[in-house]
Amino acid sequence: MKNEFNENRQNFDKTNLEEVLNNYDDLNEKFEKQGKLKKFLSEFKLLFNMSRDYFKGDYTVIPWYIIAAIGSTLLYVLSPIDAIPDIIPIVGYVDDAAVMALCLKFVNIEIEEYKKWKFNQS
Repeated sequence: MKNEFNENRQNFDKTNLEEVLNNYDDLNEKFEKQGKLKKFLSEFKLLFNMSRDYFKGDYTVIPWYIIAAIGSTLLYVLSPIDAIPDIIPIVGYVDDAAVMALCLKFVNIEIEEYKKWKFNQS
């Protein structure tokens, strides 16, 4: 799982970021409705907003490799065909949740910095 996370992150580009940002509704639905992903709903929204603010040029202090980690994770969740296909009942989203947890651990410090920045914007 960790190797796939790193490989996906390294291959992520701005076109992939646009794809993630254009699929908010599909991602949000997965996080709202799938048991293993539900617990990550607020984190998903935070990561999505961070990526969107980066893309718009509002929040550019974050390194690209962090955006790539976030974006590749969200693309993984978006894809119905991954390590454990999403159509498999009960366990279909276990790998998605595991990749999300791995991403959150990887970007934790940057999330805290983004929260501070976002708080100062209001």
